[in-house]
Amino acid sequence: MVEPPRVKTTRTIEGTTAKMRLFPGFLLKFKRSLAIVAVSLLLSVTNAFATNGFIVVASTTSTVNSGLFKNILPKFTKTTGISVRVLGVGTGQAIKVAERGDADILFVHHKISEVAFVKNAFGVKRYDVMYNDFIVVGPQEDPADVQNAKNVVEAYKKIAAAKSIFVSRGDESGTHKKSLEFWRTIPVDLVNSSGKWYREAGSGMGATLNLTSSINGYTLTDRSTWMAFQNKGSLVVLFEGDPSMRNQYGITMVNPARHKHVKAPLASAFIGWVISNDGQAAINSFRISGKQTFFANAAGYKKIN
Repeated sequence: MVEPPRVKTTRTIEGTTAKMRLFPGFLLKFKRSLAIVAVSLLLSVTNAFATNGFIVVASTTSTVNSGLFKNILPKFTKTTGISVRVLGVGTGQAIKVAERGDADILFVHHKISEVAFVKNAFGVKRYDVMYNDFIVVGPQEDPADVQNAKNVVEAYKKIAAAKSIFVSRGDESGTHKKSLEFWRTIPVDLVNSSGKWYREAGSGMGATLNLTSSINGYTLTDRSTWMAFQNKGSLVVLFEGDPSMRNQYGITMVNPARHKHVKAPLASAFIGWVISNDGQAAINSFRISGKQTFFANAAGYKKIN
């Protein structure tokens, strides 16, 4: 094909320019229209971000009280521009919040409950994120001799046999559920013992530790909250290390098919980041008093620190 002569193209451009010079009002209106479109697009994007630029995560008190979220969430927001609002309650309450659709993501630590959450179509898919462990703390004098127990069940038996005060969270949290699992393995009537040597705080881990400290009792706590807790008083770690005391955390998106307002793309971005190398490295780098508190273990994660 023969290329058209350049002079013809030039004339076309010049002709168009000449016409536009003949109609200066047309050019002005054209510029104004472009400006209006640009402003409209900017406002649309701004409004969309203001409406959809954050997600709500229903999580546990341990991830909040330990300072983990305060440490890692700014890194996620810096990378993605997505803000995260955390509702820190016990696992049982967090699950209820997520079931109502009042959160986009569930981030808790009781796998049995989390699996049921997904099975009942409240969540889409659960992913392992990280773990730490539970520990039994109590008065330094240790009247129940918990420190010489061979395993956590024996530690609980010793407390029951001595009728030493044990303070349970009593709030359907992951820690409370785990404690009940240990109590169910021994023949003890917690109903009849309630209000006597067995007490229920009905509160978060920090408040439960405060109560335990004030009455020199025993309790089960996650290690991260214990490490961040400042009012230890005479409480010390008396039993730890039993494999059954592992404390696994998982993350699940609330089902957008059940709750249409769930921000699935933003929630997916957060979950993807949390289980990615960057998110997992951020979790592993978190320290309390120089000590690693959570250990990342998402499937496929390659440890880089």
